[in-house]
Amino acid sequence: MSLVELIAQADERGLAASGLACLDRCVPLLGGDDEILRPLWASLAESEGWDAGWGEDWGERVEQARAKLDVSGVPEGGVFGEGEAVVLAHRMLGAVPVDRAAGNLREWADACSVAALQIHRLLDAASDGASSVTARREGRTQDMSPLVAAELRRQIAILEVLSAHGPAGLRQALALSTEGRRVLRAVVSRRARGRV
Repeated sequence: MSLVELIAQADERGLAASGLACLDRCVPLLGGDDEILRPLWASLAESEGWDAGWGEDWGERVEQARAKLDVSGVPEGGVFGEGEAVVLAHRMLGAVPVDRAAGNLREWADACSVAALQIHRLLDAASDGASSVTARREGRTQDMSPLVAAELRRQIAILEVLSAHGPAGLRQALALSTEGRRVLRAVVSRRARGRV
C-alpha cells in the first residue's frame, strides 16, 4: 500500500502518531532536545482518553511544546542556516490540531508527511530524481535519494505497525522515529561543520 493510502485508512490515534512522528524526527531543526515531544507520545499511549475520543491533555501538551520550541519565532535564515527546512518544521509544529476532529488530524498528518519528505530532500546531499515528493508518496520510488528513501520507509513502517497493533505499536513507532531523528541530527550537524 502507498503512503497516501495508509494515511487515508488510518484511525485518529494512527493519524496523530504519524504526524507526531514526522515532527519528532525534525526536532533537530527546531532547536529542541530529544525529549521535548515525549509528553505528546505519552498522551497517545493513554488508551482511556483516546478510546473515549481524545486524550484530554493532548491540547495542553501541544501548547507546552509550542511554547518550549517558540513556534511564533520562525527564524528567517534558520537556526542552522537551513532556511526552508527550518520553516517547514516550524509549520508542522504550528499546525498540530488541538481538537479531536479526524479531518483535522488527517489533514495535519498528510501535511506533516509531505513536509518531512521535503525536509529530507532539502538536506540530502544526493539529488532526488522526482520533481516533487508527491510521486514518492504514491509509490513511485525510482531514483530516490538515500535520505528521502529512508524517511519514506519510516513513514510507511510507522503507519503499518500502528494499523496492525494499535496502541501496542506506539513503542515501535517511537523507536522508528527516534532512529530517524538521530539520522537527521547527524545530517544537520555535518552540514553545520561543513560551513565552518
